[in-house]
Amino acid sequence: MSVKVIAAKNWFQQKSFLDFPSQVYEGDPLWVPQIRIEQSGLVGFSFFGHRDPFYIKNSCQAFIAVDGKRTVGRICVILNRGHLERYNDGVGFFGFFECVDNADVAKLLFDTAGDWLQNNGCKIIRGPVNPSLNHTLGLLIDGFNLMPTFMMTYNPKYYENLVEQNNFKKVQDLYAYWGEIAMLPQVNAKLQPICDKIKERTGVILRAVDTKNFQRDVEQFLRIYNRSLTNTWGFVPMEDKEIKEMAFFLKRLMIPELTTAVELKGEMIGASFALPDYNPRIKAINGRLFPFGIFKLLRKKEEIKTIRVISTNVLPEYQMMGLGMLLLNAMVPKILENKVVDAEFSWVLESNSFSRGSLEKGGAIRTKTYRVYEKQI
Repeated sequence: MSVKVIAAKNWFQQKSFLDFPSQVYEGDPLWVPQIRIEQSGLVGFSFFGHRDPFYIKNSCQAFIAVDGKRTVGRICVILNRGHLERYNDGVGFFGFFECVDNADVAKLLFDTAGDWLQNNGCKIIRGPVNPSLNHTLGLLIDGFNLMPTFMMTYNPKYYENLVEQNNFKKVQDLYAYWGEIAMLPQVNAKLQPICDKIKERTGVILRAVDTKNFQRDVEQFLRIYNRSLTNTWGFVPMEDKEIKEMAFFLKRLMIPELTTAVELKGEMIGASFALPDYNPRIKAINGRLFPFGIFKLLRKKEEIKTIRVISTNVLPEYQMMGLGMLLLNAMVPKILENKVVDAEFSWVLESNSFSRGSLEKGGAIRTKTYRVYEKQI
């Protein structure tokens, strides 16, 4: 094997970068391809006519490892200037890592990534993030028997060895929890008296997303998300254009009945939302939205009976009032009315002991672990 790593700059190289996962996961019944046009934008390519607004401020470079004419690996390195401004820690990132089961190929990819980041002033390489904590991240290290839910990562078992053989060390774990909907009425009945007292004491009002002002409400959800996670490990707030694009994306995926907002004196101060698990449909269309995939993806969203509870966030100044519990409790009747069968709560940081404790006390079972690594360069 005579392997070299090259920057994916022209159309053919970028296409090879996007095509490579189908080679790694050929025959794997659990793998779900990422939506093609979305991944193209997230790695900074623009030949599909779209580049993610994350790159208005930040930059990246995609690389492929080639053996002759055959692609055998890929990696993308990300210079997240928002992170560097916020933390001043010299951290650069890698993501979108895929590789054949070969230690030499993986070393070439990680060495190339480290050199690129070092040349751009970084001292530490961290990942995988694809391309930030506001997108997908983490290497799956436990839970390989389950299909990933929508917007969660998946990879072969051997990736853990490839990463750790290159002297990467764990910096943070993230967890996914599974909950059977049948247990919710019992939990809801237990929490209802507490939630009634919280509502009475605070004077807050609960409501679903306003379908007449859907874009506005979703953008407001994301602004609350931005402010509420200020003290979360590694978090970097989204820029305004990122919020608008994410809201445009979520607006088409969300089911209004699976959202809850909490207001105080007419101001939204917290929100919780879940998304249907679109992954079986994405797998069926092989990640391609055009020409007809988008219709198959979004048609009759309410028929999807597995959901991913993505976010429950409250503005910092109201976080000690029990409103997170109130939001989740208010979603229970809606979930039952939509005849949802089960739910994944993901992701939850290892360091977030409060959220983990709340889920575990409610009967949720930890099913998957994802790991973020780093090393000095």
